[in-house]
Amino acid sequence: MRSDAIKLQKVTEYRKSEGYPANIIPPEILLEGYAQGIFPMARSRDDQKINWYTASRRGIIPIGYFKVSRKVKRLIRKKEYRWAVNEDFRGVMEGCAERESTWISGRLIASFEVLHEMGHAHSVEIFRGDRLVAGLYGATLRSAFFAESMFQREPEMGKIALYHCHERLKGRKFRLWDTQFYTPHLGQFGCLEVDSEDYDKLLERALRFHARFD
Repeated sequence: MRSDAIKLQKVTEYRKSEGYPANIIPPEILLEGYAQGIFPMARSRDDQKINWYTASRRGIIPIGYFKVSRKVKRLIRKKEYRWAVNEDFRGVMEGCAERESTWISGRLIASFEVLHEMGHAHSVEIFRGDRLVAGLYGATLRSAFFAESMFQREPEMGKIALYHCHERLKGRKFRLWDTQFYTPHLGQFGCLEVDSEDYDKLLERALRFHARFD
């Protein structure tokens, strides 16, 4: 999800809290941000500054209405891969950051690892043998899943990661799948664009219910 794909409104800038190393964004700060409908980004892999953003229109994938192409269905039936949850969280984040321009900084990776250890950040992995070929990660708060990024090293494997993420969210009774933005790529899976007012209502509802991803 590229930070330059849509005009963003800068909301606030993270300032260090006491009790954590300088390279860690305290998990309560991250969770408070998600609860307010904002999300963190850096400008580059080496950027030490973290800014918070929101957008006037948000992307969501309605849980229970995920669309899968025939080609992907055939790949799923063949089972020529192995999927997992939380098996290589850092590996997924590193995979998502493997691009020429990235908003996923080393500081974000370190901070999300802490969030992951607390049970509020999760990954879905796709393996071919022992090789990680695709994955996605996001944060969770009550019954909301805030998707952050995904990657693939083989064609179609990212779509399979999305499929298994959806099945996980549906099976665990999540109420909101936030993709931050709508893109044509996500549109093929049923992603919709909603205005900020409708998004706030969906988020408020999701925060009323408990769900566990792991």
